[in-house]
Amino acid sequence: MRTLSSGQARILVYVTAVLVVLVDQATKYLIQSSIPLYESIPVIEGLFNITHVRNPGAAFGLLAGASSTLRFVFLVVLTLAIIGIIVVYLEKHRSAGKTLTTGLTLILGGALGNLVDRLSHGEVIDFLDFHIGSWHWPAFNVADAAITVGAFLLIIDMMRGRESSSS
Repeated sequence: MRTLSSGQARILVYVTAVLVVLVDQATKYLIQSSIPLYESIPVIEGLFNITHVRNPGAAFGLLAGASSTLRFVFLVVLTLAIIGIIVVYLEKHRSAGKTLTTGLTLILGGALGNLVDRLSHGEVIDFLDFHIGSWHWPAFNVADAAITVGAFLLIIDMMRGRESSSS
């Protein structure tokens, strides 16, 4: 199997992040153009619906009750800072392991996807609605899923680092 050059690997990182944004935005476009706000389509009865909702806050609705201007500015600035930190890290540490690089790439793509929503709609479009009985997980989207998977990969990378440093 052929390994990628540093330049090819770097291109792959940014192409992957852009693909996350494109899939995220395409799914959100489909939802907002075909399902009225707050409407729900059962996919797996009693477990999973496609539900068009909007989240003006951060993850799990955090800051949803804050002043809209303050919330918007804070979340946009925070997202831009996170994007900047990730890009700088990826550029400075080109030899970072695959797990760390993939995790950061997914977080970058997810952050960009939700930033597009925030800048164009003032809030984020969510639609993946999992529930068991009356217990609902907060609705989320493809960008949120990418961020979550990326965070798990970072945790795995950190745990692997601890294991190798303790042996």
